[in-house]
Amino acid sequence: MDLRSWLPRAVDVIDEWAATFGPFTPHPSHQVDDDTFAAAYARFGKRLQDNYPFFHPRYAGQMVKPPHPAAVVGYLTAMLINPNNHAAEGGPATTEMERECVAGLADMFGLPAHAGHLTTSGTIANLEALYVARQAHPGKGVAYSADCHYTHERMCHVLGITGHRLPVDGAGRLDLDALRDALAGGRIGTVVVTAGTTGLGAVDPVHEVLPLAREFGARVHVDAAYGGFYALLAGTDPTIDTRPWSAIAQCDSVVVDPHKHGLQPYGCGAVLFADPADARHFTHDSPYTYFTDADLHLGEISLECSRAGAAAAGLWLTTQLLPLTPGGLGQVLAASRRAALRWAELIEHSTELRLYQRPDLDIVTYCPEPEPARLSVVDAASEALLRAGMNAADDPVYVSLLRVDAADFRRRHPEVAADADTARIARSVLIKPESEEYLGTLHDRVRHLVTANR
Repeated sequence: MDLRSWLPRAVDVIDEWAATFGPFTPHPSHQVDDDTFAAAYARFGKRLQDNYPFFHPRYAGQMVKPPHPAAVVGYLTAMLINPNNHAAEGGPATTEMERECVAGLADMFGLPAHAGHLTTSGTIANLEALYVARQAHPGKGVAYSADCHYTHERMCHVLGITGHRLPVDGAGRLDLDALRDALAGGRIGTVVVTAGTTGLGAVDPVHEVLPLAREFGARVHVDAAYGGFYALLAGTDPTIDTRPWSAIAQCDSVVVDPHKHGLQPYGCGAVLFADPADARHFTHDSPYTYFTDADLHLGEISLECSRAGAAAAGLWLTTQLLPLTPGGLGQVLAASRRAALRWAELIEHSTELRLYQRPDLDIVTYCPEPEPARLSVVDAASEALLRAGMNAADDPVYVSLLRVDAADFRRRHPEVAADADTARIARSVLIKPESEEYLGTLHDRVRHLVTANR
């Protein structure tokens, strides 16, 4: 797709639609002449140069990449109308698009029935899931792993729920023995499992947590904000354990972020509830909306009010072209998965780098080989790699860092002396499928930077 060709068509589509309502005179208060706009836009364009190249595979830092061109065109076209998907009268077309997209996400996880909607972020989506958890089990707490996203601890604080932070095993997954002990105390009403931690990309054993939680009458919420779209590959990729993904269909709620692997611009998360009756916890009324015919307005099953209908439009158009199937959007994730496995293999055979742990999804964690083998050396060398890569004038490479506890590091690499409480290691998110073809160049460049900084 060529955006230069399709973006002007967005204006044409809206102009044709608007013309059916007859002419009117725009108010002069917000009119700006082209010369004035050109000057401001030039300053704007210059400011945007202060960015990292998220579009390029040499950027292997955080979980950031540009949206798909279809998402851009769909979002921009709808944005010119600026629908609000809070109520059906705020955006009739985009409300239906959102319902279709949410149904597609529910099918991806195998949810037989559902209530749900798009959100502005995974954070808000998790807030809504924990809100329902609190209403369903008043007075009970929420258990989550030490490696889960920090949003759960924060949202428990916001909601006045007691959070229970539980240890992880040697692969960064929720420790089942610790969970059983916590559940046996009778204070936990909901267990959060993570399908793709943002640090390591680890997938909690949902299939083992689920029967354990049910034994003690607890809900199970799946935070699949980062890794959720890998459900498309479960059963088709032999390197992915299908059991956690299959178990999601029996869980109570799940969150996924289309603005990550779903190729959408930021501002597009989603929350799904397996029991449509959970929508009762959001019941409210408004004196000035919810007047058009609709079985249930999306705002009536949400804590959020105004939400961009354009987000639903972008996702709908994208999934028309890259459907939520292994052969559609799944092929994008498959390339990232292959890249991560290949890089892990290259690192394992490298003398300059050490693999921290093998990736569950597409996040690769590693560090410069420490000489001498001390945790403080790992920390300093990882930071040096980050700085050298970012600041290289002619051939920059962008990685990110992850802080890990000494005990966690030594569980994987016991020969490294713990002369510090924590250490930063390198972390690369291969969220762009282009990483697969670029991997050899990326690996060689990282090795060179490590060698040059010794």
